[in-house]
Amino acid sequence: MERRTLLVSALPGYEEEIGRSLWCLEDVRRTLITKLTGISQNILDSKIDERQTIGSLLYHIALIEADWLYEEVLVSKWDSEIRALFPLGCRAEEGSLNHIEGQTLEEHFYRLNKVREVFLSNFCTMDLKDWRKPRVLKQYDVTPEWVVYHLIEHESHHRGQIFQLLRKLRNE
Repeated sequence: MERRTLLVSALPGYEEEIGRSLWCLEDVRRTLITKLTGISQNILDSKIDERQTIGSLLYHIALIEADWLYEEVLVSKWDSEIRALFPLGCRAEEGSLNHIEGQTLEEHFYRLNKVREVFLSNFCTMDLKDWRKPRVLKQYDVTPEWVVYHLIEHESHHRGQIFQLLRKLRNE
């Protein structure tokens, strides 16, 4: 077995502490993309029981990331190019995630990558003061630092669901 070194680095081009958190965010995405590369359209769109499809979860991950960026970090209107990536909202009327079917893996990867590109670009000039400055919103106060922590947690959770679905779909 190959010996590895496991450590957290800072993404270059960011304040070091911010870059370390963003590296963690990127690491979760890297493992997700690596594991999904090459899966079939059938696996992407298949449902098991009442669970969401892998495609629906990928759409949700990207949408939530964009939402936290614009609503909580920037506290601004969405960029029209990013908004156009999400013709459907997050949830259906009954509360479940919107069902996404028929979009290719490349379309899902494009959406995830485009949102991440815009997300990361908004942290390039951020200093630690702004990183920890609460955005005062109607329902809560939130810092960009907490948003990144939450998105790591959110994507890791759904990555686990996706990997479980992938194992089951490949074994059926």
